[in-house]
Amino acid sequence: MQDAFLDLLRCPFCGTRVSLVENEALVRAGSCIESGVLGCECCTFPIVAGIPVLIADDITRNAIDALEADRRDEALLMLLALEGKGTRADAFRALLARGARPTYRDALAILSLDAEATYFAHRFSDPTYVTAEALLQAIGQQQWSIGPRALDLCGGSGHVTRVLMGLQSVMGMPTPSTVLADLSFWKLWLARRFTSPGCAAVCCDANHPLPFVPNTFSLVMLSDAFPYIWHKRLLADEMMRLAGPDGVVVLPHLHSALGENFSAGNPLTPVAYRDLFASQQPRLFSDERLLTELLVDRRVDLGHDVTPAELGSEPSFTLIASRRVDLFRRYNVPVDQGVTGELRVNPLYRIEQRGRSSILTLTFPTPEYEEEFGECRRYLPETLTIDADLSGPIVPATLGSAYEDLRRRRVLIDAPPQY
Repeated sequence: MQDAFLDLLRCPFCGTRVSLVENEALVRAGSCIESGVLGCECCTFPIVAGIPVLIADDITRNAIDALEADRRDEALLMLLALEGKGTRADAFRALLARGARPTYRDALAILSLDAEATYFAHRFSDPTYVTAEALLQAIGQQQWSIGPRALDLCGGSGHVTRVLMGLQSVMGMPTPSTVLADLSFWKLWLARRFTSPGCAAVCCDANHPLPFVPNTFSLVMLSDAFPYIWHKRLLADEMMRLAGPDGVVVLPHLHSALGENFSAGNPLTPVAYRDLFASQQPRLFSDERLLTELLVDRRVDLGHDVTPAELGSEPSFTLIASRRVDLFRRYNVPVDQGVTGELRVNPLYRIEQRGRSSILTLTFPTPEYEEEFGECRRYLPETLTIDADLSGPIVPATLGSAYEDLRRRRVLIDAPPQY
């Protein structure tokens, strides 16, 4: 965490400034705070692995005690829910200690014990990510919308955060200009280590007031998670407070109470979602139409919003709230925006080498994943043969004219290093 980031933070409970406590817990690396304790007028919070944890519970209190006793590794394990000498804790220690650099998926297998691990491992493939990425690539063409700061709220392990960071990097904005916030410390640790290095991460609860000053962000993004929030009215007000009167709030893939969703959470009707953001002039967009236009024409048409009646029983839709009418127009989205990480075969494919050719077969990790995200078949072919060896590093030039189509269809993805 950078020293300057403290100016943006406020206690989620009393609302006062937080400041560094000068004690044995404080460890700096230049202008970055690696570990330490933050204090406000009501309580204290730990900073572990450069991540401020603005939650007050027994775990964070114990982590502060460990930091102040110079047991930083123990504090990290506490927040990762790996404390003690169990198998998972030992596996995590071994992962960090081994000679070869660990991968995101190696760490994910230790830190996540449920189906969420499958979701995150294949996040770059699923239709909700594809649509969210395209929305940001469109909105980001209005440079005011993603500068000077953007917030990926409930952003998990940083897949969408990476998109925002890429857009801001093209604009030449300083690092960190993207903030990732989530309740789960282990997801933030993965993001900072693998998916979105250089982002500013904050561990906080979106069911409580958010720990930032007003008007901090030009864009506040919350993808997929809003239906699972209990205090929706509070969170809607908080998102608009952080975006301010000139910012934009983006909520892709809102589950509708009028449609069927695999994992619905606690959805509202389109009218109810729209009313929560009424003061910010929200507009609704059909997820089905957004994905279709992206796949067919490589465009995002934000000039074509729909009414709740037109959405009918569609299972999900997107809400964008902004008073800036110039935001709402048609955008073209380029197929290939360069490779910022490593060009990889989509992990949903099984690769079989036959001589100099690669046979790819679409293979879902679980029946549940296929049921929820099977719509990816709209762009991922079931099988295909590529006249190139894809078992090692992929060089675009060796794929010739097929390269652009493979990128467009997500057969090849731009993955973070060590993913």
